[in-house]
Amino acid sequence: MAARRDALSADIVVVNHHLFFADVMLRDEGVAELLPACNAVIFDEAHQLPETATLFFGENLSSGQLLDLCRDTLVEAVAGGGELPALRPAVAALEKASRDARLALPLDAARLAYAAATAKDAFRQALTVLDDDLNKLSNLLETQAPRGEGLANCWRRALDLHARLARWSAEESEGMVRWAETYSASFQLNAAPLDIAAIFRKQLQGHPRAWVFTSATLAVNRDFSHYTGEMGLDEARTACWDSPFNYPEQALLYVPEGLPAPSDAAHTTAVVEAAWPVIQASRGRAFLLFTTLRAMRRAHELLRERFDAAGVDYPLLLQGEGSRSELLERFRRLGNAVLVASQSFWEGVDVRGEALSLVVIDKLPFAPPDDPVLAARIEYLAKQGKNAFMEYQLPHAAISLKQGAGRLIRDETDRGVLMICDPRLIGKPYGRRIWQSLPAMRRTRVLEEVTDFFAAAPVE
Repeated sequence: MAARRDALSADIVVVNHHLFFADVMLRDEGVAELLPACNAVIFDEAHQLPETATLFFGENLSSGQLLDLCRDTLVEAVAGGGELPALRPAVAALEKASRDARLALPLDAARLAYAAATAKDAFRQALTVLDDDLNKLSNLLETQAPRGEGLANCWRRALDLHARLARWSAEESEGMVRWAETYSASFQLNAAPLDIAAIFRKQLQGHPRAWVFTSATLAVNRDFSHYTGEMGLDEARTACWDSPFNYPEQALLYVPEGLPAPSDAAHTTAVVEAAWPVIQASRGRAFLLFTTLRAMRRAHELLRERFDAAGVDYPLLLQGEGSRSELLERFRRLGNAVLVASQSFWEGVDVRGEALSLVVIDKLPFAPPDDPVLAARIEYLAKQGKNAFMEYQLPHAAISLKQGAGRLIRDETDRGVLMICDPRLIGKPYGRRIWQSLPAMRRTRVLEEVTDFFAAAPVE
């Protein structure tokens, strides 16, 4: 509340995307407002907005929300002057139903389309029990709501979660995608709109003010049509400025020859083989970025074997061995480390100077074809007569690749090599569109040119 009072009296308010959309949702529901009215909204890193908006304009129900409700119900019952005898068994039943629903899904982390999740008899039965137990707790809380505001809040939460479960389980709505997501000890049921253009356009029309969307990776080969179409920005004026960095002199794009297709089981091994002489030439100082956690872990194992066999002393870091901020601090301080990472390090990471001189990317970052959200969006676009690959998958991959490539050159004095280990960049017709979206680096397929590049600027 103190922060909100400060915001109301400020000329400029800086918030993240999530808080902005939380304010939008509260205003739309007529509940309240978090942020003051303003004459201009400026979104930095605006390429993230479609995903953020999709999540906010959808809804979810998680086992964590259910267990939080159970815990808070017992706390509020005690605070309200005693515990209703029927309340504890009702809470225990809901806790068990929530855990049973998790056990009815795959044990490994996964994203399951609605049809795949509900095809399992055990999960359908678990949802029926969950629905029944949540309804019983809600009815019980209704009788106890007059005892205090805390119990009344728990009752409203129970009603809301029960309604979400009912909507998720009901017949699918046109233009919505539903899926289940599992984690090590929890699950989440999600529903989200497949097209946010109309929803976002309504926000623009309902709040007359200046809207500015800015990012280093909004355009694909200087074309903004993918982004403006996805966000419903039909009347937007667009502009693109070149980077102040001297990419032709400062950076080299290297695509090795002879690599197997990304779908080949030997691809990760081949990536490490091809990257090894480049890592030696760069004297460590490298990010190796992978599109899957499995490939990341396999590459780390192979590199560890390489380092031990060759007797090199470059520190080898792995995503997950610490927080992102801790790993970045160690990487900067060590000065010659090799970090093997995945999606977490593709954007929002800034390492300036010689500590990062090589970025290796294993594959073009297309979303996995079995992802339920992508599959639903492809089907949705196909029904509209659109080419989902050219109009959605390809632009998203190009933007994501630009984010990963952007880790390399962070100021006017940085130099480095971007190594992309995906033969589709050269061998497929759409590859040209992707590499033309990257900064204007000098390109090569010859290893000796890479080693000469590093030799021309020896590490002091």
